[in-house]
Amino acid sequence: MLQISGATWAATIGLVVVLLAIDLVLSGIRPHRVGFREATAWSVFYVAVAVVFGVWFGMTYGGDAGTQFFAGYIVEKSLSVDNLFVFVIIMTTFAVPEEYQHKVLTFGIVLALIMRAIFIALGATLLSLFSFMFLVFGLLLIYTAVQLFRHRNEDPDVEDNAVVRGARRVLPITTEYVDGRIITKVDGRRVLTPLFVVLIAIGSIDLLFALDSIPAVFGVTAEPYIVFVANAFALLGLRALFFLVKGLLDRLVYLSTGLSIILAFIGVKLILHWAHEDVSPGVPEISTAVSLVVIVAVLVVVTVASLIRTKGDPTMKAHAGSLRAHRQTASEPGRSET
Repeated sequence: MLQISGATWAATIGLVVVLLAIDLVLSGIRPHRVGFREATAWSVFYVAVAVVFGVWFGMTYGGDAGTQFFAGYIVEKSLSVDNLFVFVIIMTTFAVPEEYQHKVLTFGIVLALIMRAIFIALGATLLSLFSFMFLVFGLLLIYTAVQLFRHRNEDPDVEDNAVVRGARRVLPITTEYVDGRIITKVDGRRVLTPLFVVLIAIGSIDLLFALDSIPAVFGVTAEPYIVFVANAFALLGLRALFFLVKGLLDRLVYLSTGLSIILAFIGVKLILHWAHEDVSPGVPEISTAVSLVVIVAVLVVVTVASLIRTKGDPTMKAHAGSLRAHRQTASEPGRSET
């Protein structure tokens, strides 16, 4: 295990907090429609921060540690693109005005970081105490990969979210957005705005993604510090990436297929590691360098193939993929029951 000092942990968390604070301040004091130029500048900035950190980390803790960071970062970045699909669906479903989308995304990123930090601590503890957890995580990722591949041409049904349905049923909620507020007054009575429901939807989706992404990055590295920074840097750039590529997302028709392949590959890697440690040292393992090459290759192939396919057939539209089939409704007779 890497010996990461308390000062390094504190400095890293401080950097993440500062970057989040900048996002919160910008979204809070100047709600606005984020344009392409601004989104590009912030996206380049966050990628540059991650690259500079990775180079420093590799020079300080060794090339293998640097490779693990970049592999983990790429895994989390690729999975975060699927997050973007769902964020677009949520924004569209609830008709969130463009000037408030900045605030919603920042909240979603903060909440995702908090939940993933909890899962990272829990996952690291379980892996250190019980080696069979590598097998459990591997099987979980393979199951997720199979489900995502089966429902790769579907989108998550936000309206069918139990938490969202419950909030709408029991809480007083207005029908209009009110200056980006979560709580407002109507006839002297405090009520919630639709922005609250949007934040509930974002939070519940963040929880589901954390359940998948943490085992995935632990398949690349067992170092809790690397898992944390890979998640943090991938999520920090998510807001800017949303505004940069939301028009391109519809063209990534094979992304869900590619992500299912990546998750299945990492699941197999975890199972082989468990077998190598607990069954027989003769069981081969997959190195981090090989994992990095495979992950990058899959992402390149699915991106190029998607762009070629949609160029030939502009009517095709990408989907985020779903882990379960949608419930059948009267208006959607072709959908399958769960």
